Amino acid sequence: MDNKQLALHAFQEFANGNLEPLRPLLHKDFIEHSPGNPSGREAFIDFIAQAPVAGAQLDLHRVIADDDHVVMHYSMTSPEYPRGQAVVEIWRFEHGQIVEHWDVVQPMPEASEIPHGMV
Repeated sequence: MDNKQLALHAFQEFANGNLEPLRPLLHKDFIEHSPGNPSGREAFIDFIAQAPVAGAQLDLHRVIADDDHVVMHYSMTSPEYPRGQAVVEIWRFEHGQIVEHWDVVQPMPEASEIPHGMV
């Protein structure tokens, strides 16, 4: 599988509540760039299993792959954010594993404030 396919498979499994495909996909020394999220495969998986994203509805809108980077743009809806949040994640791969991650998460405002949508 190429990096885009690996990321898509992991996203689909995670969206269905299955964290196990993340274990072989994340490098053991995985680097996390998001504030408050831990680096390292096991610490990150433990953290993400308890994070609000684990119970949220995830709707993927686009995936862009360029060499060793995969960018995913999706919406995330949860009880805390009933209108949802727009999420962009950047994953850097080496040898079929994710070695780095960045993300940007933004609450979606009222529809009248974004006439062209956010996703």
